[in-house]
Amino acid sequence: MTDQTDDIQAVEKLGQARDAIVTELRKTIVGMDDVIDEMMIAIFARGHCLLVGVPGLAKTLLVSSLAQTMSLSFKRIQFTPDLMPSDITGTELLQEDPTTHERRFKFQKGPVFTNLLLADEINRTPPKTQAALLEAMQEKRVSSGGEEFVLDKPFFVLATQNPIEQEGTYPLPEAQLDRFLFNVMVKYPSRDEELDIMRSVTSDDEPVLNEVVDGPTIEEFQHVVRRIPVADHVFEYAAALVRATRPDEPDAPEFVKKLMSWGAGPRASLNLILAGKARAALRGRCHVSVEDIRELCLPVLRHRVIPSFAARSEGMTTDDLIEKLVAEIPSDEKLLARKTG
Repeated sequence: MTDQTDDIQAVEKLGQARDAIVTELRKTIVGMDDVIDEMMIAIFARGHCLLVGVPGLAKTLLVSSLAQTMSLSFKRIQFTPDLMPSDITGTELLQEDPTTHERRFKFQKGPVFTNLLLADEINRTPPKTQAALLEAMQEKRVSSGGEEFVLDKPFFVLATQNPIEQEGTYPLPEAQLDRFLFNVMVKYPSRDEELDIMRSVTSDDEPVLNEVVDGPTIEEFQHVVRRIPVADHVFEYAAALVRATRPDEPDAPEFVKKLMSWGAGPRASLNLILAGKARAALRGRCHVSVEDIRELCLPVLRHRVIPSFAARSEGMTTDDLIEKLVAEIPSDEKLLARKTG
């Protein structure tokens, strides 16, 4: 009972920390409410984000500001066609001991050894270099010279892609895209937001961001998020959504069999539940609702399903298909009634 009370208090503190972080970010960031929300969900769910948006939307400023308010070390890598894996993970350097004059190789850590890493335009670099980063994301460590070096904790990667300029790029394969918890769409600001941006950026003000949480506190909150209970009907709903994306499933809707070439794997189900836990906790709740799962379907699924040629010829996007799926799959009471009826 004491542990449960402690978790309730921790969830309340997390909700308060979220509000404080958003307040600090508002000093430098205008709008982008959904993007901020999804990035924070990913961080407290121990996931990575892929940010898709055109240049000039303040993605780098958002990430660096978030790192500052969370007291995290921050590094940025500009991905280019000539970037090598060692430019990310680190390299062996020959060094001489000033006392013994003995020469030996010493591992020089690369920029991946940080808390928050911005991988800018990740699709601009060849697959070998992409794989080096994605392996570090998955394993949370780097191997060199027969030794393993553990990455800093907590560790998050926020990678960006430009959706309009694809010439000379190396698109991430589906198996590598699957390692990102979210695919976040960064959209243009509204008219009022753009006017606010113009006023604030062109002024002489230098906003000072205060630290709200630190690394150890974030790790504690991550453990609290994992302990949040999930009701059976929420598990059922998440599984039904993900399984319905697979065209070869007997119970898949007819439009899925026609308009989807490939569906999401089991990692999508896991990520829906984990992200749902984080979303609930950030809102001060100790339970995951069907609404949490429904609201997270787009960022979790949009990079895990592949539209068919028929869908593309009809002008339907991945988001269109997911929204149609969410509208068609029954939730909570209806789902339970169907299961037990």
